[in-house]
Amino acid sequence: MDQRLLGAVLRIAEALERLAPPPPAKVDLLAVDAFIWQAESARLYPVAEVSRVAIDLLRGIEGQKALLLANTLRFARGLVANNAMLWGARGMGKSSLVKAVHAVANGEAPGSLALIEIHREDIATLPELLRQVRGQPRRCLIFCDDLSFERGDADYKALKSVLEGGIEGRPANVLFYATSNRRHLMLRDMIENERSTAINPSEATEEKVSLSDRFGLWIGFHNCDQDTYFAMVEGYAAALGLPIDAPRLRAEAGEWSVTRGARSGRVAWQFIQDLAGRLGVRA
Repeated sequence: MDQRLLGAVLRIAEALERLAPPPPAKVDLLAVDAFIWQAESARLYPVAEVSRVAIDLLRGIEGQKALLLANTLRFARGLVANNAMLWGARGMGKSSLVKAVHAVANGEAPGSLALIEIHREDIATLPELLRQVRGQPRRCLIFCDDLSFERGDADYKALKSVLEGGIEGRPANVLFYATSNRRHLMLRDMIENERSTAINPSEATEEKVSLSDRFGLWIGFHNCDQDTYFAMVEGYAAALGLPIDAPRLRAEAGEWSVTRGARSGRVAWQFIQDLAGRLGVRA
């Protein structure tokens, strides 16, 4: 080859190499206990301190706590566990419970479990996230809060492939938890469309073709009654050491729930935050 031509080819190759984006830096999953997946840069952003509520403060969901905690501890200990979907009433502690059981697992065995949050709008990039954590020595709990899919949204196919049926399969060191206000994650007409395209539509049921069926563990959350709501309020007040007697606390909490038109763990916590401020408690 002519030396001038060879030199030109080498210069072009070097220029293209400079323009190419650098490969994603290998993340150190042992650096911290929690990360946020940054889809744009395909990187994991470390979170120094997770915003969470202690598991003992989550009231009115004892059964749900027991199920998710047992599943999470099995996974953290290196045993087989299920992907889990937490669905149901708003404000009843679904996302708080996920973060709380992660803390319990790492309290039992420090460094055993990394929590990775992926945003709903980034679900299509989930396969890339799995590629980065596959084979890592630390177990990873991937968490998506408020997950649901609307008409015309095809991102659910990426999640279906990860949960079941993908050629690579879910990495052995990964578990996927999601919360949703919608039990089947997709609108009914989306489920019907899935059923109509099945190989044998006559044998395909809504449950089998709905995305939520790919989760091995379903945990339902329901609106709480007044006694449970008061138990939540009293638990929060005791934890913060608020100087207020029980009758006044209940009266004000009841009035607060009426103005909000709902009773839930979120409403109870918002009331306690307001009360703590009025009582002069510093953050």
